[in-house]
Amino acid sequence: MGDKQGAIADYNQAIAINPQRAVAYNNRGVAKFELGDNQGAIADTNSAIAINPQYADAYYNRGLAKSALGDKQGAIADYNQAIAINPTYAPAYNNRGLAKDGLGDKQGAIADYNQAIAINPQNANAYSNRGNAKSALGDKQGAITDYNQAIAINPQLANAWGARGLAKYQLGDRIGACEDTRKSASLGSPVALKFIPQVCQ
Repeated sequence: MGDKQGAIADYNQAIAINPQRAVAYNNRGVAKFELGDNQGAIADTNSAIAINPQYADAYYNRGLAKSALGDKQGAIADYNQAIAINPTYAPAYNNRGLAKDGLGDKQGAIADYNQAIAINPQNANAYSNRGNAKSALGDKQGAITDYNQAIAINPQLANAWGARGLAKYQLGDRIGACEDTRKSASLGSPVALKFIPQVCQ
């Protein structure tokens, strides 16, 4: 996690010297978010946006904090703003997709993951997230194709291995499901570890 408290102290100093430094508020907000202080992160990104209303990163980071607090609609509004400022902001599309997914809008989520992938074809998380949405809609084979792509890009992505294992299990491929679940567990997934006895019986 690094020395986030030390970073916050440095940003406090930068803000004291120049209270109009939007980037210092934004970065302090990111450090607070990474420490779990979502309200503090929102307050700092609010300050950054007040100074610079065209600051796409600040909208994006505020969206992350809102999403962590369960405010998916508020997060979507912030991701919309980040995308309006920077239409090639792949992480904003990916995270807006997650927020839509969390609200049950699987098709809207897939459209956002598609956009994130079109901008950055090496975005393993976007493939994995799109796979999750496809799987939830019953398209297990399409989901497996996305998980394959995510794993090809990032073989250390534990959740993609685990999700592919689940999709294989649901399609009746017990051997493949067991292999993927074991791999996910070996990469540190506690969920996969819990499911090994059921999947690999």
